[in-house]
Amino acid sequence: MEHVLLLLMFFIPMLGLANGTETEEDFTWHLKKVPQIVSERTFSLDSPKFEAKTKLELNSVCGIECQRKLPVPSLSDLKDILSYETVFENGTRSLTEVNVLALMLDPAENTTTRTSSRKKRQIYGTDSRFSIYDKRFMTNFPFNTAVKISTGCSGILVSPKHVLTAAHCLHNGKDYVKGSKKLRVGLMKTKSKGNGRKRKDGVPAFQWTRVKSTHIPRGWFKGVSGDIALDYDYAVLELKRPHKRKYMELGISPTIKMMPGSMIHFSGFDNDRSGQLVYRFCSISDESNDLFYQYCDAESGSTGSGVYLRLKEPNKKKWKRKIIAVYSGHQWVDVNGEQQDYNVAVRITPLKYAQICFWIHGNDENCTQG
Repeated sequence: MEHVLLLLMFFIPMLGLANGTETEEDFTWHLKKVPQIVSERTFSLDSPKFEAKTKLELNSVCGIECQRKLPVPSLSDLKDILSYETVFENGTRSLTEVNVLALMLDPAENTTTRTSSRKKRQIYGTDSRFSIYDKRFMTNFPFNTAVKISTGCSGILVSPKHVLTAAHCLHNGKDYVKGSKKLRVGLMKTKSKGNGRKRKDGVPAFQWTRVKSTHIPRGWFKGVSGDIALDYDYAVLELKRPHKRKYMELGISPTIKMMPGSMIHFSGFDNDRSGQLVYRFCSISDESNDLFYQYCDAESGSTGSGVYLRLKEPNKKKWKRKIIAVYSGHQWVDVNGEQQDYNVAVRITPLKYAQICFWIHGNDENCTQG
């Protein structure tokens, strides 16, 4: 099984070239100039109650058809949506208002692309997930970038001190969830602390690290549609202590046609496979400006995973993985007045890239291109 997994990981990027309609140059990370997110002022808020229940499925959120009808956010809207709350480990909370510079507003309406018909359920037909049993995979890149969040979700390492995850893992739109006040992140390891004995293959141990602070965009609390918005279901956690592992870099999400085989990949800790790291890949079915809709087999516990892609580096022969989305999970959305279920991922757009990068570096100087 391990050999099959290796072949899949390295062969899939070439699938898009098989029909001869694309070249390798089409599947390249193209550097883009991104807008600047600048902090304007920060002020204190009342401490959260931390009483909400973690809700991994959302109802009546704005889906594909709904997004087509939404107005394009104005600069004022974006400044409000991208302002963010920070919660610190002592339970205090602040709000930072931001300005958005060098932004080119697109007057076009929200667009969506559909590539295939839709199905239902979180597992579609034969379960195509891979449990990572071999420690050679589990503790090496890219699988060792996956982390477990103490509230029951997954996440991904994006710097020596930062983890990217889903906002709903920390906040249900009204209050922070129970357990998020003393939030911890579990990094995989193969040795137990006590006697140094190695764990059984397929059952990772975790080195738990406290979280120093969390950042969530205000768009998650109230989007353009006036309700919590899947478009902004992302958050960044700052660890109390840095790790020494390889992390995965951020990338700006390309369109489906710029992905080899339209394929995405992610790894997380699905609840139905307790203690196991689970990897999957699939083709994207639909896309909007902010969301990917796909059939990747996944269960609760994997939400918050970093969705990544492998493309060529500019002017080099090397292929490189970057995070292009956050897996939001199995969600119910309004489609033509009816509720339909999807597995959804939040795309990292240039604006979101600028914000996440700003949270990681604390300034916009290192975030001019993505």
